[in-house]
Amino acid sequence: MPIRALLVSGLLALVAAGCGSSPRTVALTRAGIGKALAGSPPALSSLHEQAGDLISGGLPAFRTRLARLRGHPVVVNRWAAWCQPCRDEFAILQRVSLKEGRRIAFLGVDAEDVRDSALGFLRRNLVPYPSYEDSGSQISRSLKATLGMPITNYYDARGRLVFQHPGPYTSDKALLADIARYTS
Repeated sequence: MPIRALLVSGLLALVAAGCGSSPRTVALTRAGIGKALAGSPPALSSLHEQAGDLISGGLPAFRTRLARLRGHPVVVNRWAAWCQPCRDEFAILQRVSLKEGRRIAFLGVDAEDVRDSALGFLRRNLVPYPSYEDSGSQISRSLKATLGMPITNYYDARGRLVFQHPGPYTSDKALLADIARYTS
């Protein structure tokens, strides 16, 4: 089977998997993410190019990225590799960010974690966006997301916080419903 046909069938399987609530992540590659999200606006493409990266630089780097994303709705998920509910929802974030990544920016904030553990987790569970390292919780405080994990924040295209979802998403449908409600 030609590589293009394999890619297309893999993406179709990914979309079909998103209809359920399977906790399993799909084995993605950066090249596959690039092809799946080709044609994204430049600000969103720059996120996809950093798929699975763990970015240092703390709050200044995170704020700079948010400023560059003005004009696009943003979904920010606070997580940690040691947090089982975070791990459980990662597959949902993976599938939905692949589906919505051409119009919505997704970012991760890895809080209170050991860098090597976070990097290993991201290698095994690649998502089409980067996460920012938040060992001192400065980013979390700026997000008003310091109690519990995971927490998902929604920002409108002007950069204003419009909703905060505490706890894990348990289905693609629930995450997609909040995206429709808070990013339109």
